[in-house]
Amino acid sequence: MLGFFERQRLVKKGLASSKQRRRRTESEFLDTLEHGVATKVAVLLAFVGGLGLLVYSETRAHPLQNVAIAVLICVTALAQLWITHPKTFAQNSRLTLLGLIFLLHLTLVKVVLLTGGHAPGEIVGALALGQEQMWRLALPLAFAPLMLSVLLGRYHGLYAAIYASLWSAILARDMDSVVLVMSLVCGFVAVFVTLRVRRWTQLLRAGVFLGLTTWLLAVVFGMIGPVFGEVPGGVVWRALGWQSAVAVGSGVMTALLAMLVLPVFQSVFRITTDISWLELSDLNHPLLKRLTIEAPGTYHHSLVVANLAEAAAEAIGANATMCRVCSYFHDIGKLVKPDYFTENMRRDRNPHDELAPTMSALVIIAHVKEGVDLALKHGLNQEVIDVIQQHHGTSLVFYFHRRALQQQEDARAGGKIMNMREEDLPEVREESFRYPGPRPQTREGAIISMADSIESASRSLERVTPHKIDQLIGDIIRSRLVDGQLKECDLTMRELEEVAESFKHTLQSMMHTRVAYPGGRTERPEHSERRDTPVPTPRPSVPPASAA
Repeated sequence: MLGFFERQRLVKKGLASSKQRRRRTESEFLDTLEHGVATKVAVLLAFVGGLGLLVYSETRAHPLQNVAIAVLICVTALAQLWITHPKTFAQNSRLTLLGLIFLLHLTLVKVVLLTGGHAPGEIVGALALGQEQMWRLALPLAFAPLMLSVLLGRYHGLYAAIYASLWSAILARDMDSVVLVMSLVCGFVAVFVTLRVRRWTQLLRAGVFLGLTTWLLAVVFGMIGPVFGEVPGGVVWRALGWQSAVAVGSGVMTALLAMLVLPVFQSVFRITTDISWLELSDLNHPLLKRLTIEAPGTYHHSLVVANLAEAAAEAIGANATMCRVCSYFHDIGKLVKPDYFTENMRRDRNPHDELAPTMSALVIIAHVKEGVDLALKHGLNQEVIDVIQQHHGTSLVFYFHRRALQQQEDARAGGKIMNMREEDLPEVREESFRYPGPRPQTREGAIISMADSIESASRSLERVTPHKIDQLIGDIIRSRLVDGQLKECDLTMRELEEVAESFKHTLQSMMHTRVAYPGGRTERPEHSERRDTPVPTPRPSVPPASAA
């Protein structure tokens, strides 16, 4: 409250801005919910309780033994999750997501089995199917692997395929081996066909593959039949048709159900899938349309960075779609003062000529915070906001820092003539010329950070040659490593080499020298002389600010 009145007093005096920048609220309570041990124990106990209720059945032999087996499998599942996916285990929200999807999968299996056990006899007889045989074909065996593969990736999908199969086998008939094998195979197929899902129709295609897999396994295990009737050579086509329809339909219905609930899980747990990234890549977004009008140079720069980052991400198996989308938005903060950045400056005016180096650096650095403000205002997701904050890390605004040091040296030289004291000379602190960070935390963030600097610096090349491009990329990456900007992300040195090679290939393709033709002709003649020396384009006096 006191801070509010103090701010208003400063605003009236003209010493503060009335605008208040949006910030992400960091709540200690939410952090405790996400990482607290008590919350984690509560989530695990709730999952074990739900699992026990689903497995327990008084109509089967040894119901408590089945519950004990299911709980022991749960212990091994937690141990494997802790070993192979420590980040997922550390986040209570991810544990909750896993638990809900597993319980939903087992609930669907239980409902199908109970429905089959109480289906009217005349219906089953009309379909020429045995009750148990028919409803085992309809089990949604790949629901959990399909969901987790799309939401969290292939390794979580394989994890779900293993443990959902074990629990489903207990539900089916006290560890039914046929259901176990069918569930495992269908789960692995579900993960394989959802490695790169970018459209909802691809999920429907995955459902068709799952249905065909179920049908093939049912034929192998003799679950589709009787194929041959009492008359030798006679085929009961009606029974075969219904059995095949149920088997194929189970896979399609699993995919349709996943399409129905996936948006809910994405929204509740704030997960951005490849489908969501593709929707965000629409260039008609209001912020991108503003860039085309108010900061066209930044817009073009962002498109080139997107091409560089996407190709590099594909080279090392990172999320290429995420890199493209985040590159579109990484510099939206320049919309606040577009004329202060090199790519948007007019040739006849450089606004930094009228500012002190410290003030120029302040304007350049502020585009990160302004970008976060605009991203929050337009509801962009967390990954985009993180990239906006991290794409410069804690790097130095080198040009203006060097300019400030030069002015300090000039003042020191003039001070000796005027007998000025050392303490009266302007002080240059390096931390005043560094971005606030944090450094890139992910591979995708590091790739975008390097692509941003490389694209900006490449504009200053007067004569583009493969050797100069290689030298430029190598120098920038080495300076990032020496400055410690890449030490908090997961990039390995081998991946860094592959990223550098991708940058070189993409940049050489985009910046190759064109052939000049005499006489102002635009068509290419059959025989023409090549001009090896391109005409240099005049550049502004200030180096690319986005590479600072």
